[in-house]
Parts: sequence; structure tokens; C-alpha cells
Amino acid sequence: MSQTAHLIATLKRLLKARGITYAMVGQHLRLSEASVKRQFSRQSFTLQTLEAICQLMDLELLELAQAAETSRLNVRQLSAAQEAELVTDPRRVLVAVCVLNHWTMAQIVATYQLSEAQCTSQLLQLDKLGLIRLLPENRVRLSVARDFTWLPDGPIQRFFRAGAQTDFMAAGFNQAGELLRFQHGMLSPAANARFRQKLQRLVQEFTELHEDCLSLPAEARYGTSLLLAMRPWEPAAFEALRRQPDVRVFPPDMH
Repeated sequence: MSQTAHLIATLKRLLKARGITYAMVGQHLRLSEASVKRQFSRQSFTLQTLEAICQLMDLELLELAQAAETSRLNVRQLSAAQEAELVTDPRRVLVAVCVLNHWTMAQIVATYQLSEAQCTSQLLQLDKLGLIRLLPENRVRLSVARDFTWLPDGPIQRFFRAGAQTDFMAAGFNQAGELLRFQHGMLSPAANARFRQKLQRLVQEFTELHEDCLSLPAEARYGTSLLLAMRPWEPAAFEALRRQPDVRVFPPDMH
């Protein structure tokens, strides 16, 4: 999303939060409601018009810009359609993962079989999707919040799950930097929920370690993937030996 689109989207959100309608804006600007709607649709405001609308909200123009910047950095998830657009091209997913890990375009091009033009094209697509802002000289500024996540069972997770079921899990997990443990037990729903909270904290710690390592040179960091999974389950071979199927439904989380 462009800077202008972010600014206008923020303006509309702030007007709605204050209960100010297009008709009220038109009255303040001495314009018809249709004219105001047209300007919002075309994003064709002058600075003077923006300033006048801000005055109606008792807001400084600089405060509007700051609110737009804050909202731009608060993207916590993409929509399913946006993620689907990402996975249409594996190179786009690659570039997205790289920039989310704070790689520069020069590092991406030097490491992968992408030309500068191809990388720039993918960065432009990521800009349109709202993941980044592409700045002059192909510099990248992330538009996502610290707790940004992919959609549960969304297109991106399914993309990586396909790889996890083949090459990721195909390793022996006996080399340096590798670890695999499988544990089975009988837990109550309450114990299950408590342990899942612990796993969430572990993921947060992984994210914090990732951020701590950003100051290190690229050659000192290794792409590291963490796969966590937990569900009520028993092997199919065990299930086949049951005298009666286990038809119990696991109770939903209580919030």
C-alpha cells in the first residue's frame, strides 16, 4: 500500500472513530457530500484540504502522519488472498522470507539466482501486499508488527508444511544445530492448554533470539527453522486395535 493510501485509510479510520460523516466533512469544507466521497475515492486531497479535515478532528496534520506510520507498522497478519498471492511464485516467498529476516537486496541477489531486476519486481509486489515499503535505491522498510504471524493453516503455512513433510523431516537430526524429540503422554484439556502456553513462550523466545542476532554479520547467522506441533492423536496402528472408536470431542479453549 502506498504512503498516500495509508494516510487516507488512517484519515477515514480516525473520522469514523470520532463519528464524523462525509456529510459533516463536506459542511466543514463547504463542499457537497458527493464531492467529498469522490476525493476520498480518488485520494486527491490537497495539503490544505487535509489540514482542514484535521482541524475538524482537532488534530494536527503531523499527528495524522504519525498515526498513519504507526498503523503501517501494525500489520500482524495478511489476508488469505494476500498470502495466496505470495505463494503464486516461490521466488516471491523467498524474497519475503529474506526481507522479514532483514536481508538487503544485495544479499538476496548475491545468494540466490535472482537478478536485480527480478528481485526488484518481487519487492514491488511485497510493497503492494503491505509487507514492506520499498524506498529509493531499493532499500526496504518492514511494515509488520513484531508479533507478525502467518495465517493458521493459511497458504503460507501449507506451502512450508509441504516442505516440512519431505526435506525438513527427512534429516537424521543428529548433526550440529539439529534436535528432534517426540514425546507422547496422556494430558487433560487443562494440562494441554497450559503446555501450549509454554510452547507459545518458547516461540517468543526464538523470535527474541532472532532479533538479538540481527546485529551480527550475515555470514555469522544460519537459516534456522523451528517446527512445533501438538494435538490429541494416537498412531493409526493403535487406533485400528481399539475395540470401540474414540469418539470423544476435545473441548474448545475457554477464554
